[in-house]
Amino acid sequence: MKVFLDLKWFFLQEKKSYITGTLLLLLVAFLQLIPPKVVGIVVDRIKEHSLSTEDMVKWMLILIFTALSMYGLRFVWRIMIFGSATKLSRLLRNDLYHHFTKMSPAFYQKRRVGDLMAHATNDLQAIQQTAGVGVLTLVDSLSTGGFVVLAMAFTISWKLTLIALIPMPFMAMLTSYYGTLLHKRFHKAQEAFSALNDKTQESVTGMKVIKTFGQEKEDIESFRKQSEEVVQKNISVARVDSLFDPTISIIVGISFFLSIVFGSRFVISGELTIGELISFTTYLGLLIWPMLAFGWLFNIVERGRASYDRVAGLLNEKVDIQDGPEAMDQAPTGDIEYKVTSFSYPGEEVHALEDIHFTIKKGQTIGIVGKTGAGKTTLLKLLLREFDGYKGEMKYGGNEIKYYQLRRLRECIGYVPQDHFLFSATIIENIAFTNPLSSKEDVESSAALAHIHDDISRFPEGYDTMVGERGVSLSGGQKQRISIARALLMDPEVLILDDSLSAVDAKTEESILTSLKYNRTGKTTMITSHRLSAIQHADLIIVLEEGKIIEKGTHLELMKKKGWYREMYLRQQLEELVEHGG
Repeated sequence: MKVFLDLKWFFLQEKKSYITGTLLLLLVAFLQLIPPKVVGIVVDRIKEHSLSTEDMVKWMLILIFTALSMYGLRFVWRIMIFGSATKLSRLLRNDLYHHFTKMSPAFYQKRRVGDLMAHATNDLQAIQQTAGVGVLTLVDSLSTGGFVVLAMAFTISWKLTLIALIPMPFMAMLTSYYGTLLHKRFHKAQEAFSALNDKTQESVTGMKVIKTFGQEKEDIESFRKQSEEVVQKNISVARVDSLFDPTISIIVGISFFLSIVFGSRFVISGELTIGELISFTTYLGLLIWPMLAFGWLFNIVERGRASYDRVAGLLNEKVDIQDGPEAMDQAPTGDIEYKVTSFSYPGEEVHALEDIHFTIKKGQTIGIVGKTGAGKTTLLKLLLREFDGYKGEMKYGGNEIKYYQLRRLRECIGYVPQDHFLFSATIIENIAFTNPLSSKEDVESSAALAHIHDDISRFPEGYDTMVGERGVSLSGGQKQRISIARALLMDPEVLILDDSLSAVDAKTEESILTSLKYNRTGKTTMITSHRLSAIQHADLIIVLEEGKIIEKGTHLELMKKKGWYREMYLRQQLEELVEHGG
């Protein structure tokens, strides 16, 4: 029952609803005692030939009133208890989503999307069941069972009651053992479901790649195996679950057998009337539900405990990147200074960056180039505070970036990542994502700067075109330019293009860069690229190799040095010449 203690905070929060619902459940449990007693009295009156019409009408009215009362009370307690359980599910779901938005990229490198989705669906459903059906089953089984036993003992025969309850300790021991087994197996079943969820999400997202390489059969087989594993894990849970009802039925059967045998002897000896024996066996029938409910309770509670442990573990993950107690609530502006002695990704010993020192004056354009894996994107992620564990300093406007509120820092940076992401919405909604209150004219202006307006205008539905999941209906170049338009709509203090022109041709690239040059006067732009033509106009060019700066300067200065930059630039110029038939 540990999960009820874990959920104590919520029960206190919704105490009015739970107290009201519990009191109504107790009242229903008490009212259930009336019909068996009435039946016993009527049977004895019939045997004694003393049942009059007036008596019959009186007892019928009592039964009708009892039935209607239980009907109304059951309606109300369901609203109170089940309604509160729904609130718990909503509350935890919102907490999870809020938690996800605060977590750093390091969190998502360790966690699979399918697993996170399973936490927010299946696990929350199991917790909701615990706070709803679990509470109902606990209160109802104890109250009904308690009232029935008291009624049997004090209104009929305490001796026969003790005899009927002899098998009950065995049921308690067995159901407790089943509950322990169920907790272990359900935890594994939920993990298997998370893996299948992740596999499904990954396969659907990567279906183009799967079909391109003709791997449909292999992917189907992989899915089949994981699906089979989920089935086997859940069958393992069902095997334990299926033991509850037969065990309880056997215990109840033994109780009925003992009650009939010894009850008959008591009737013969005159200790009981035939009507009292009928009432006793009817009460014993009412005990079947509390016993079954008790077994069902173990099932619900153990599922809820396993799921709550998983969700609580997720919510207890610490947020890596957060505001300090004295973080400034103001947008930074001014020069950007990199004074990073070293930086390593969490869990890695090799330095991703080392001895990075340079300054970007406000309004300058800086180009960052280097081989794949040289550290270009890592350099940008430090400015965005996606990671904090660096040695040294990073200043913006003369202040360490950690001294600004994270929200204020990021709202002045327009970031266009390598893996451009578009939402399953219209083009205008995707561009206006950074500023939903923007007018259509502003959106079109940003699209024109990114040289995507003409492409959009040629679509039958224009800016109202649905792009599909992750922009599946658009080309790579179109997705890149829409992502650039989205960042430009912010009119950010700093614009970061992280290899964001790789999918456009050289002519379009030149047009976009020219537009940026004339429309972002006085604002800082940072560009990483493998194509050196994209950064040759920059005020400062940084060349990285294995996380270290090996060259820096303007295009002309680097060409004079005859190093990596000059060699790569000449090679790319030659390749472009050959492509055009030179």
